[in-house]
Amino acid sequence: MLIGKLAQLTGRSVHTIRWYEAQRLMPGVRRDLQGRRLYVHSHVDWLDLLDRLRRTGMTIKQIREYAALVKLGDATLKERQQLMKEHRKRVEASIRDLQDSLHVIDMKIDFYGTWLSTGVRPPPALRRDR
Repeated sequence: MLIGKLAQLTGRSVHTIRWYEAQRLMPGVRRDLQGRRLYVHSHVDWLDLLDRLRRTGMTIKQIREYAALVKLGDATLKERQQLMKEHRKRVEASIRDLQDSLHVIDMKIDFYGTWLSTGVRPPPALRRDR
């Protein structure tokens, strides 16, 4: 498929897809006889993966490293798995941090709820374990 179709299927702009390719983040892109980029359906999945990796905090440098390993083929499966395991640990830590923050926000909501329902400012809540 051509880049316009890929953009349509993924909701990304042609400019963004070209940028990914220029950053060496899109393995397996071929060109036709006229020099146009040719994509396959696996590029749709790849762009989804890129989006999820970015949303979970993986840097462009790390994604570039991952893409380079993919380009090298099956001999890099172990390295790719290790890279994903390390990223997973970072995502888990981020989730724990967000859960802790959500707990503090919930405590503040309860604090204001008590104040509103009683008309009296409650004492500051000590951080409670979940």
